[in-house]
Amino acid sequence: MRVFLTGASGWIGSAVVPELIRAGHKVLGLARSDTAADTLTRAGADVRRGTLDDLHVLRDSAAESDGVIHLAFKHDIAFSGRYEEAVDADRVAVDTFGEVLAGSDRPFVIASGLLGVAPGRLATERDGLAPDARGAGGPTQRISNAHATTALADRGVRSSVVRLSPTVHGDGDNGFVASLVALAREKGVSGYVGDGAHRWSAVHRADAADLFRRALESAPAGSTLHAVGDEGVPIRAVAEVIGRHLDVPVVSFAPDEAAAHFTWLAPLLALDSPASATRTSDLLDWHPTHPTLLEDLDQGHYFTPTTT
Repeated sequence: MRVFLTGASGWIGSAVVPELIRAGHKVLGLARSDTAADTLTRAGADVRRGTLDDLHVLRDSAAESDGVIHLAFKHDIAFSGRYEEAVDADRVAVDTFGEVLAGSDRPFVIASGLLGVAPGRLATERDGLAPDARGAGGPTQRISNAHATTALADRGVRSSVVRLSPTVHGDGDNGFVASLVALAREKGVSGYVGDGAHRWSAVHRADAADLFRRALESAPAGSTLHAVGDEGVPIRAVAEVIGRHLDVPVVSFAPDEAAAHFTWLAPLLALDSPASATRTSDLLDWHPTHPTLLEDLDQGHYFTPTTT
């Protein structure tokens, strides 16, 4: 297939590109900068210059492709306090792709999130599918964009949603775990909230890339899939590995103290959000083979200056 990929030079996209190429697909990657374009060219992909706001670029690129994988999200805007604006831009992109692909039976795969889908219990692919379902951050969440994507199955699009674990780990990860490492280094303690029993699912970046390829190739229309390698890693266990590698104390923070120490991470660390990928594995014969989160942490690359 010729596949149009947004977010192609990002943390997950840069693993999806070679995964697709190894499988014999051709990749057309969206690039908003010269650096991103150079990265994609070196990886063997064709480049389409533009951003998520360039709707004509999205339309034309989707129209000339056999399938679309949408990974891009305005994280810079989201983390600056304008999360709803980022979600709205994402919805416009989803709707734009839906218009182009309607009636074609071509695949359309998007990334979504698992954190907070079913707090306090093991989330399955059947959770969070109701129209009024909410994610961890309130009513205006990317989960509504996931619903819009799966609904495209009724319009002749082989649409699917890959819900990513909150931690998509690997060498070069600059996400939540890297932030915890940086905070522990800065504060001189590795912390967790309460008893630290809150669990997060996790997946290695290479396993996530493999799942996106499988979804593109064979996921049934309207599928919700889970990119989960570890069903539930206790945050305390993560803090203990960080503390051991940095040689700093491992400390519990009471819930009312957490915000002062963890700032924006505090409410997320207090979420118990394990998840299962059993149905995904059965449906697509997907079986993670790369290191678990704790194994990955123990390899040490999270503790070098370049990853924090």
